[in-house]
Amino acid sequence: MKLSYAGIQDRRAWEEAGVRLPSFDWKAMRAETEEHPTWVHFGAGNIFRGFIAALQQRLLNEGLADRGIIAADTFDYDIIDKIYTPYDNLTMNVTLNPDGTTSREIIGSVAEGLRANSADAVMMARFKQIFTDPSLQMISFTITEKGYALYRPDGSLMPVVQADIDEGPTHARHAMSMVASLLLERFQNGAYPLAVVSMDNCSHNGEKLQTSVMTVAKAWLEKGFVGQDFIDYLSDETKITFPWSMIDKITPRPHKIVEEQLVKDNIEDMEPIVTSKNTFIAAFVNAERPQYLVVEDKFPNGRPPLEKAGVYMTDRDTVNKTERMKVTTCLNPLHTAMSVYGCMLGYTLICDEMKDADIVALIKRLGYVEGLPVVVNPGILEPKAFIDEVV
Repeated sequence: MKLSYAGIQDRRAWEEAGVRLPSFDWKAMRAETEEHPTWVHFGAGNIFRGFIAALQQRLLNEGLADRGIIAADTFDYDIIDKIYTPYDNLTMNVTLNPDGTTSREIIGSVAEGLRANSADAVMMARFKQIFTDPSLQMISFTITEKGYALYRPDGSLMPVVQADIDEGPTHARHAMSMVASLLLERFQNGAYPLAVVSMDNCSHNGEKLQTSVMTVAKAWLEKGFVGQDFIDYLSDETKITFPWSMIDKITPRPHKIVEEQLVKDNIEDMEPIVTSKNTFIAAFVNAERPQYLVVEDKFPNGRPPLEKAGVYMTDRDTVNKTERMKVTTCLNPLHTAMSVYGCMLGYTLICDEMKDADIVALIKRLGYVEGLPVVVNPGILEPKAFIDEVV
């Protein structure tokens, strides 16, 4: 069995292999998205495929959406060329359940996979078409925290960013320059509203994204490439917003055991590849079941009903409290402690550490005894229940 649109027409074979298939009209979704896109996501890697794209799939399956997501990558074009295009943008999503079993679902909510490369005229023409469409509601990101960085350790601009500033919007290469350039296209062709949403696992992620985009835009203003009216557009929250978010989802690199299970069930071409940018990726994603996404509900052009897919839509203060709960008390300290001591004791897998009574006792003490008395309670998630799930 091959992972492709033609391949999944044999529904019986896939279902006998324990694979859940999309239940919406895939061709109609692609056509609607191409005509009037609503959502572009930058960062086409595993957390997007295994979590965010799956959220939209749920909305599509339930008839709560009729358009998919356009996936874009500004850094590793091999992901698009070797993992998206050959598989018709489908992903085999393998969920690692707490009891050791797995669940399988083919995610078909990605309508297009694009290379965000300013040197590719065809791709940039498509991006301009997308960004000038009034229907576009949001662009989101999982490009890691370093994807927003503009400066080197010595405080000087990275050479690629300096070149983008000197050469102007039409030659943008860095992710933040590319976003600023595409927002300029939207401004020049109707100044339509848009939400610009970081979904990366870092504190105050929306602020980091906003600062980087504005830094590039203001540098272009100084160079004469844009006018003050563009800066005003980016600064007007009735037009452009940069919501904050908190994300929690473990999506490790594709594992050999999962690959072997898929091959055993006659699912072809599941071998991982290593891209030219050293990304280890496959046609399948393996990820743990627990997941959380908390997003500041500030979308000036509307949004998908993400709360119906399990996303917590709330205010900025609650997002911030949820992130502090996770990072300072309920998750990161536990993972860090067990990882350090596990390495010292010769472990190579977290799951093996969880069979060590002393390590389990350590993380339970850190979480329940030392953490809960000082935890920041966000109100939407109960800290003890969160630690219970972590353990």
